[in-house]
Order: sequence, then C-alpha cells, then structure tokens
Amino acid sequence: MALLKKAFVGLFMVFHTCTWGAWAVMEVNMEDRVEVFRKDTAQITCMFKSADGLGGVMIQWVYVAPPSTERHRIYYQDSTMHIVEKGTLFSDRISVNDTGATGEQRELVLTIRDVTLNDALDFICVVQGLTDGTDEGLTQLKVFETPAFPSIERVHTGISVTNEFPSKIGSCEAKNGFPRPNITWYRDNTPLQNIANEVNMLSLVTMEASGMYSVKSDLSMMVTKEDKDSEFYCEVTYLVPGGTRMTETPRINITVYFPTTSISVWVESPKGDVKEGDTVELQCRGDGNPQPPLSFYHGDEEKTADSNGVLVLKGASRADSGTYKCESWDFDTDVQTMGNTTLMVNYLDPAVVEPETRTLSLGEGMTATCNALSSLHTKAAWFKDGQQVHKGHTLTLKNAMFDTAGTYVCVITVPSIESMETSDTLRLFVQGPPEIREPQNTPIEEHLEKTVNLSCHARGYPVPSISWSSSDAQVLKSVSHKATEDAIHSVVSVKVTSDITAFCNASNDHGSEAVSFSIKAKGSGVIIAVIIICILLLAILGSVLYFLYKKGKICGRSGKQDLTKEKNNKDNIVVEMKSDNTEEAVLLGVNGDKKLPSDQSNEYLDVQK
Repeated sequence: MALLKKAFVGLFMVFHTCTWGAWAVMEVNMEDRVEVFRKDTAQITCMFKSADGLGGVMIQWVYVAPPSTERHRIYYQDSTMHIVEKGTLFSDRISVNDTGATGEQRELVLTIRDVTLNDALDFICVVQGLTDGTDEGLTQLKVFETPAFPSIERVHTGISVTNEFPSKIGSCEAKNGFPRPNITWYRDNTPLQNIANEVNMLSLVTMEASGMYSVKSDLSMMVTKEDKDSEFYCEVTYLVPGGTRMTETPRINITVYFPTTSISVWVESPKGDVKEGDTVELQCRGDGNPQPPLSFYHGDEEKTADSNGVLVLKGASRADSGTYKCESWDFDTDVQTMGNTTLMVNYLDPAVVEPETRTLSLGEGMTATCNALSSLHTKAAWFKDGQQVHKGHTLTLKNAMFDTAGTYVCVITVPSIESMETSDTLRLFVQGPPEIREPQNTPIEEHLEKTVNLSCHARGYPVPSISWSSSDAQVLKSVSHKATEDAIHSVVSVKVTSDITAFCNASNDHGSEAVSFSIKAKGSGVIIAVIIICILLLAILGSVLYFLYKKGKICGRSGKQDLTKEKNNKDNIVVEMKSDNTEEAVLLGVNGDKKLPSDQSNEYLDVQK
C-alpha cells in the first residue's frame, strides 16, 4: 500500500510538474516493521520532506488494529501545540521527539514504553503541509515473548511391539510464547513426520489469559524392538526480533516389550576354571522384555533359581558337573525357548604316598610314589626340611645315610588352577650303629676349681643311649639329656681339680662308639710361686719392723720405752708448717710445743740411721 501510495504521489508530481511547472510535494517515509520483546521500549521513526518546515506542518500519529481499518489518534502536533490523546492504550506510555533536520528532511520518533502484546498494531504517521500537501507512512509493530523452557514427559508403562495401533510415547509442552511456538519431534536426531497408522503427532494450542500461547504435542507411534535403545526429544522453534531461535528438550527412553526368541546360559562366577568347594553362579537371560518365567534343569532334575534367573551352587562338587538347561515359556506368543551350558567342576583327591613309613639300613635304597586322582593334569614335588629335593611323582633314594632319614612331604598341584593342591608324607628311618659328632681335637684348658660343660651328640637308629666316665674311673652324670627319633644330645659338667680326660660312650642294638675330651688344669705352679713370694715378703717386713723397733723409731721419741708400758701421753703428731714470709719450719706437737728446725733435722737424721 505504501508503495502504491508513493507511486501515486510520484505520478501526481509528474502531472503537476508538466501542468504547473516545479511544485514541491510532501513525502513521508517509514520502516515497514519494528520488532521488540514484550516489556521493552519501541521506537517508530517518521521521516518526511516539506518546504514548509516543522513549524508549517501538522502531524498526527494514529493506529489501526487489522483487519479493521478504523483509525485511532494517539498524538497531534502543529506549530502551536503537542498533544498526547487521553483515554487511549498509549496515553501514559508514549512520547514524540524531533531528532533534528537535514535540509528539508525531518525525523520524528514515536517512543512506546513497556510494550505489551496488545501493542502489536499498525502505526501511521500523517503529515500535512501548508503548501506541499499531505502524505503518510505506516509501520507494523511486532511484539515477541520467548516461551518458557520446554518440558518433556515419557510414558512410564512399557510399550509392546505387538500392539495393533500406535502407542503414546510422550508429551512435549512449550508455555507462554508469542507468537505461537512450534514443536517438532525427533527420534535419534531424525525429525518425525506424521504417517498414517504408524506415527501420529497431535498438537494442542492454548491462548493464555495474558495473550501468550502454550503448545502441547503428543507423540504416538508403532514401536519396534530397536526402539528400546532409541532416544526421543522435542525441538521448539520460536520467533524473536530479527530472527528465529530453537530450544531442545532433554532426551528420553521408552520401555519396549518384545517376545523372547533366544536364551543365553553362562557361568557368571567364578571366572575361569571351577573347582570343588567354589560357590558357582549360573545365569540365564532371554533376549525378550520383560523376562519370561525361567526354569533351570540339571539333567532331569529341576533346580531353583531366583526371580532374576540366577542359580547359585554353594560348595560345588564334581557331582554338579554336567549340562544345565534353561527354558522359558512366552504366554503371549505361546513359544517355548531353551538354552544350555556345560559346567565342569574340577577336583583333586587327597595325595597318597606309598609307603608312608620305611626303615632302611645304612647304604640301602628305596623308591616311593605319590599320586592323587584329579580331573586335570597334576605336578608333584618332594620337600624335606622345607627344601625341595625332587620333582615328579616317584622319589628314588640310594645309599641311605643318617642324613637321609627324616620326613618327606609330597605336594601335588594343579598348574592351571591356583591354590588347588594336596599333600602327604613319607617318614624314613635309617638304622645303624651310633655316630658321634667329633669334638675338637685340641685339649680344653680351664682354671682349677672351674666347671667345664661338655656336650656329646650321637645319631643312630634305634636311638643310642649315652653314658659318661672319666680317666679317674668316675661315672659322670649328665645335666641335660635330649633325644629325638634318631639322635641324642647329652651335656655334663666337670669341675676342674687336675688334668682329666672325660669319655662319651654311645651305644644301640647295632654297636657303640666313644669319644674323649681332654681337660688341662691351669694355674697350680703359679699359686706355689705366689705363696713363696708372699712368705719372703713377710720375712723382709718383719726384719724391717724389728730394726725400727731397736732404733726406737716405732714406740716413742727416745726409743727406750717399754712396749708393754701404758702410755700416759698421746703420741706426738708432727705437722710441718710453712709460712710465705719465712723459710723456717716449726714442728708443733699435740700439746703445742714448738720444735726448732735443728731439732727436726736431728730426728730426720735418726730415722735415716
């Protein structure tokens, strides 16, 4: 319409130009449409050319609500007044501003605040000049509202592939959008289309009291077994100023029911080979949904499984080996399905050693065997005193010695299954005359009156007996006596009084053996020498004392007093005193008598004499 109007004006101008010559004509230009979000501010611009200037024109803003053509004025302006019409939808929300002029070009901007959905109207700017006529322009105001984030809900019941009609998959809903949003359903990223008797999408559009639109779409379709893994979702598209936007819902899965066509049976645990004593778990699964009732059979014997198709065998034995069948019966299709698996419970019987006990003579030989009944290949190894001595099921011993005797442990293992093993023992005795572990050849030296511990270890079978004797024809009693199956250990304590030889005598039914221990007494000559020296020292000391006594140097100052005479006065205590100021030394008696240095010197000489 605006283009026709402009074309008409152009023709009118050409006509008048040709008729009257150059004559100015009013020209109004406006945008075709202005787009805004609800509650935002809209600005609609009216651009016009007039030789009369802004003061020589009359301007009106009106709106039309299509499809009606009735005009409603909301604003008037001339050289003397600017009026916003009262009592309209826009009385309190509009203003008109002049943005300036460039030559004869003028711009007026209609501003609408807090836009509502009802403001989506056609706005007309009418400009009438004093000399250049009247013209008008029209702008459509478009208002948008983004819908709330869409929701999706799936059906919670299972959908059977045998249903005769499309079944509901789910619902999508987009609320409070403007203009009306659109919903598209997807299955695994592929948009769905309505297909008669296969896919049906039904949409329900609701205009809310606010004027906004809510759209709900239900999807129904025929499902297949493959749809158990399919993902369904909705795409909501809606208009915004300047373009289109899109939002996707979360993805949903549906439960699909389909008949069982095959059954799988397997040993769930333990993984790998099964051995006696293990707890075995067998599982049975059909490829249908839901799982049909399942029955386990071992041969002709029915086994009780749980509701999930799990059969548990606690402490499995070799009797549990064999074929296990699992059967199902689908009542909807009246079809029986079966599957089976084979269980092998491996076993290892206790090891048997032949012979279990044996007695050999020195130099004799023997052969022992070790076997165990098993469902798998086995290996055998022989151990003695914790050390491996042989590999294989047969142990051969030659030229037996006392060291050959002992306990041999045969361990049988199954290499393919860890910790599957059994064992048995061979007890071997070697008989012969005693053998005594030789003592050191060097004599034992010990001080007189000290005690020496002597030990004697003898081997033989039967176990030898040990007796002790000495070179002085005494029988020694042992203080310690320990015996094993083929050896004896005895200890005696000998007090050293002189050089002596002790004898250990071992004997059994096959003979006897003896060893000797030589003990050397230390210290007898030294003691005699010490005694002689002490006597000589005492004699010398007595001579010195007697000499001093004769000189009177022991019992008084004069040396002439009788030793038996009671002393009336205490012996003088002589103390030498020195002074830092004199070189003289004064001897003081107990009673305080002074002695001159000359007297001290005389007494010193008497002692030297």
